[in-house]
Amino acid sequence: MGTRKRGSIVTNDGVDIHYMEAGDGDVIVLLPGFSQSAAEYGKQLDGLSDSYHVLAVDHRGHGESGKPAYGYRISRLAADLRAFLLALDIRDATLLGRSLGCAVIWSYWDLYGSDRIKRLILVDQGPVAVEELVPGERAEQLGAIFTMEKALGIAAGLRGSQALETSRAVVGMLHTPELSDEDAEWLLQQNLLLPREYAATLHLDYCGNDWRDVLPRITVPTLVVGGAASVISPDVAKGVAECIPLSVVRIFSASEKGSHLMFWENSELFNSVVSGFMETGTVQ
Repeated sequence: MGTRKRGSIVTNDGVDIHYMEAGDGDVIVLLPGFSQSAAEYGKQLDGLSDSYHVLAVDHRGHGESGKPAYGYRISRLAADLRAFLLALDIRDATLLGRSLGCAVIWSYWDLYGSDRIKRLILVDQGPVAVEELVPGERAEQLGAIFTMEKALGIAAGLRGSQALETSRAVVGMLHTPELSDEDAEWLLQQNLLLPREYAATLHLDYCGNDWRDVLPRITVPTLVVGGAASVISPDVAKGVAECIPLSVVRIFSASEKGSHLMFWENSELFNSVVSGFMETGTVQ
């Protein structure tokens, strides 16, 4: 386990982007999901840093990063990622994104292509989040877990007097019933580090995108991870992998705690899967 360090870079619009890092070797950059923090990757910073240089990034507004009143769009988070890679002169990164972190990766690829990217690890996210964006198609197989009404309702809840209750409900969607109350509360508190008004803005932008045209253009080895106990169907991960030429897929079963938080609930197996892909390009 490498010694953890903290740092920050400044974007071209003046925002401090905080990160945590540990270890040496090939670089893995960890990108959190919606309203989640770099600190939630503590088990990866500890478990993977014996072999790799692991960096966990707080998106703007999240965790310990600066919280400006602007820039809560996927494309801006991708530009922040670009600034991060340039500032630290990272040239051959494995980008690991979970949930919204995948959308940030897809936006990065759309804007900057493969520059500075060696591999991708895409965890439990489909290219579409809202059913109405894909009329006549099997929306659930694309990861569309919201209707537009539900997406707007979550945003309104985050902006209103029920912000805490809405946030608690969103976090509750992510994990299995076996997660301890203590862990669930800590995760909620990490979510609340992103001001709720900004969370609502980012949520609406996240829900309005369709990344299907990006997936076939990805040209680096890619691991796609899904979970049988996740709010997102495991068929979504399989579908994403089918669209990416150099990809492999790993579905965490229900007994493997394959929730949307499998990286937290079964960190030992998750880290082993990541290490196996890093070393061999295959999955166990």
